[in-house]
Amino acid sequence: MKTDIKLSGVGGQGILSIATVIGEAATAAGLRLKQAEVHGMSQRGGDVQSDLRLSTDAIHSDLIPLGEADLILSMEPMEALRYLPYLSPSGAVVTASKPFVNIPDYPDETALLEELDALPKVMRMDIDAVARGLQAPRSANMVLLGMAAHHLGILGPDALRQAIRTVFGRKGAKVVEDNLKAFDAGYEGIQ
Repeated sequence: MKTDIKLSGVGGQGILSIATVIGEAATAAGLRLKQAEVHGMSQRGGDVQSDLRLSTDAIHSDLIPLGEADLILSMEPMEALRYLPYLSPSGAVVTASKPFVNIPDYPDETALLEELDALPKVMRMDIDAVARGLQAPRSANMVLLGMAAHHLGILGPDALRQAIRTVFGRKGAKVVEDNLKAFDAGYEGIQ
């Protein structure tokens, strides 16, 4: 069994934290894991993307070939569309619905969302609004991870919750609680 995930967003949105939580859950579950280099993180607001490959068997490359990603997990809707060539025909897109407008010629939001909604398997939510509603605005990335938990097959939601406890544990109980609430809000919001 394997799951190939293309993570994307812009710098500062928490893509690396999502990858860390998934990686922690995979390691605790005894899975094999490879992660490609993350690009653009040195510049806040720049493109960030990463390939995350999980498997019960050997993984020979850390890069996901075109057309083979099981999941595109994106903190930003335009970034989700950017990586569609990597999505397998049976793959899903899980993305934030509100754009992070960081360039002057950002596409029209309505057209962008219509393009996303035309995909066979897409889940989108205003993750920032959900996180703000929970009084945890910095946990929007965990809302997105909760949404994606329905499509991770190889890892269940309980494994991801435990990884959140482990990854954020050194930051204190309040941070762990906020991130778990955010994860659950995303998980329960997509059913």
